[in-house]
Amino acid sequence: MKEVFTMEDNKNNNNEFIHNTNGEAGGNPADPIKQERPSHYYSYGPYKSTMAEGEVAASDTTVNSNEGTTPVEVTPPRPVRPFSYNGADRLMQGANPNNNWQPDNQRKGSSLKSVFAAFMAGAVLVGGLMFASDRMNLFSNEQAAMSGSPAPAATGQTAAGAIGNGGVKEAAIDLGRPTNIAQIAEQSGPAVVKIETKVKAKSTSSSGGLMDDPFFRQFFGNGGGGTQQQPSTGTEQLQPAGMGTGFIFEKSGYILTNEHVIDGADEIWVTVEGYEEPFKATLLGNSYDLDLAALKIEGTKEFPALPLGKAENTNVGDWVVAIGNPYGFDHTVTVGVLSAKERPISIPDTQGTRNYQHLLQTDASINPGNSGGPLLNLDGEVIGINTAVSAQAQGIGFAIPTSTISAVLDNLKNNIKIPKEPAPYIGVKLGDIDKEWLTELKLESTSGAIVSEVERKSPGFVAGLRPYDVITEVNGAAVKNSQELVDKIKALKVKDQAALTIMRDGKKQSITVTIGDRNAE
Repeated sequence: MKEVFTMEDNKNNNNEFIHNTNGEAGGNPADPIKQERPSHYYSYGPYKSTMAEGEVAASDTTVNSNEGTTPVEVTPPRPVRPFSYNGADRLMQGANPNNNWQPDNQRKGSSLKSVFAAFMAGAVLVGGLMFASDRMNLFSNEQAAMSGSPAPAATGQTAAGAIGNGGVKEAAIDLGRPTNIAQIAEQSGPAVVKIETKVKAKSTSSSGGLMDDPFFRQFFGNGGGGTQQQPSTGTEQLQPAGMGTGFIFEKSGYILTNEHVIDGADEIWVTVEGYEEPFKATLLGNSYDLDLAALKIEGTKEFPALPLGKAENTNVGDWVVAIGNPYGFDHTVTVGVLSAKERPISIPDTQGTRNYQHLLQTDASINPGNSGGPLLNLDGEVIGINTAVSAQAQGIGFAIPTSTISAVLDNLKNNIKIPKEPAPYIGVKLGDIDKEWLTELKLESTSGAIVSEVERKSPGFVAGLRPYDVITEVNGAAVKNSQELVDKIKALKVKDQAALTIMRDGKKQSITVTIGDRNAE
């Protein structure tokens, strides 16, 4: 089961800087892009373990757990092809095994001259290597080899080490896997929790909220998209909606997870290791844009908790550990390295588009159900929250860094609305220029972006932009197409002055636009 989200245009996206339109300048900018699989698409979300009625499992093999049975696809190993010498195929058919190794009757021996020539060639080669190594001082310390002078006398610990290892300098970097992974898993595991959401069953054909999401229906079957009509019993029953991960960051029971894990839930239940019964959690605060949520559970004693570390202190290539509940397999530990930092990705859903910024990329295995779980450094500190995985690749997962979490943690705990980041925009819809329009627009080339619509009272409207204007430059830098213009506007800051060079009715003009904030509007 893999969640795949195809990219699509969404006119309600508040984080959109400039809307692009493909087609004629006067076309409807809200027309959705045809559903084609892009070069990069991502999956995320809770894992739903239930199957639709009548749905056939992909394999007869199942794994039993407290939650029931989980289908597991089993791939049979490929037959091994034997590696043979001198007719080993005949050996498999019953031929004499001694026939596999036979002397070459055509060359029973070598002449004395050939043996002597080979010996002399080997002697010359070995002698040359010995002379070169001695001349270049290859087997002494690095300083002596570079300077050509004798190596200084070793003292203290260095001398002792030289005696013990034959004078070979030990590598300063440990190239092996860290030996404290098991310790990290043992210490951190109790603070990692399983989060299960439930929604109210309705008598209509659609359950609403999370269960109406077509992306979840696509990968979790009809059981994830709606319910059959049920007789009214006078009470609203709850049914499982999804499963994810979270972690306790304060001993009093405060939990962090992804917003998409608990989105649309009527009840949230948290299972803590060492407790027989799950806890009913209270949603304190959440942010759709940041994909973060804070929960609270109440207990009779303190809970185990994980410390928040600093993602900025982790370097690319450092080892990291992920703990979560992928596909319902509780407390699964995966290990990898930090592959990259500051990764931006966008994932559309029914509410809009989540534009993630500053993500950590890791090759530690992340799957549906891992969402909301911690990404740990070798000190057992949380440096990120596992959030999404590239659905087209292996070993490309993403986590929200603690630098983003720490800035809004108090707001989440106290249910204070988190202000959105400024989104530069000028308020026009754009399109690329077709060759057939050159004569009508009085242009010499297709370079630039044509304005198809101008929003009223937007920065572009105030500056005097009109439909069919062709923007060719931003602050003196030429633009080839609409996407390049969008990128240049994104790079500016709110209230910056942008000098736009436009072509209107075949004449070049300059218009100054004050960059606005889409989120403020």
